[in-house]
Amino acid sequence: MTSPTPHPSASWLATTGGLREKLPGLGLSVGIAVIATIAGRFIPLIGAPVSAIIIGVVVTTLRRPGARFAPGIKTASKFVLQLSVVVLGSQLSLTQIARVGLESLPVMVGTLVVCLMAAFFVGRALGIVGDLRTLIGVGTGICGASAIAAVTPVIGAVSIDVAYAISTIFLFNVAAVLVFPVLGHALGLSQHAFGLFAGTAVNDMSSVVATATTYGPAATQFAVVVKLVRTLMIIPIALVLSAWAGRRAARVAPGVSQAAAPGRARRRVNVFRLVPWFLIGFVVVAAANSVGAIPEMTHPALSTLSVFLITIALAAIGLSTDLPGFKKAGPKPFLLGGALWVIVTLTSLGLQVGFHLN
Repeated sequence: MTSPTPHPSASWLATTGGLREKLPGLGLSVGIAVIATIAGRFIPLIGAPVSAIIIGVVVTTLRRPGARFAPGIKTASKFVLQLSVVVLGSQLSLTQIARVGLESLPVMVGTLVVCLMAAFFVGRALGIVGDLRTLIGVGTGICGASAIAAVTPVIGAVSIDVAYAISTIFLFNVAAVLVFPVLGHALGLSQHAFGLFAGTAVNDMSSVVATATTYGPAATQFAVVVKLVRTLMIIPIALVLSAWAGRRAARVAPGVSQAAAPGRARRRVNVFRLVPWFLIGFVVVAAANSVGAIPEMTHPALSTLSVFLITIALAAIGLSTDLPGFKKAGPKPFLLGGALWVIVTLTSLGLQVGFHLN
């Protein structure tokens, strides 16, 4: 009998367990974050989060951290990042979240639809078929590695496709962090416009936060809300892919029950498992702020804490970079990821102009 999969909201218990084995990796990530914070004060255009990911990549390229650092680096890159998003909720109210969600909906839905269509046609033109094309499209259109992880069991994707898709997404996450703030300043985007741009055109939460933080605090708050609302798109997409996978299994094995179709049967989608715990935490903290439970005098300190937590997470992500893995993936997944990255960028900016949101 297969043991039930725990709800993601309980995963933080496992993440925070065994603190002793996590200390080396956490300490290394915090040390890099401190250096990056100092560097960010001297180079404000780049900022601490971007500095952290660059330092992390350089460190792991020169000498990859040993196995004893791995648990702490993993915790820093995931749980610490998620915690930073929860803390960001202290800067917003539920009214602001609802307003931002409604305002960004045309751009959010438009970029998602265009991305998924482009993934199908561009992927087919490049000769990328099946699950890899789907994973790169969903990862780019919704929320990066989180979306890939959510749909992998739904469509029965093999591990090598998942690894290639995540490598592709990561590469263009880093590119967005470095390029988008420069592009935003060149185009003269306001904090509001850049927040909407980052929230809809950057695919992973860590990169959204890092990109927007470099641009400014108002852009960060707006981008995070847009990104969190965009994350909820996992639910309808996973349900559609579940139905599609079920029909595919029936075609591959006609007359065989879906439960017996190896590796391709439709998985039952638990909608509650698709809602990240940190999204719930973000809303709860924002609700507390809405009713005045979080004193206004603490807002600057909480904002600074959130940025530092983000910097720690970005340092860990830099340390996790697998440069040899990029070479193994070959050029086609990266060509598809690059094409989708450009298409989503242009679509986000174009829809802002079309709907007069900039």
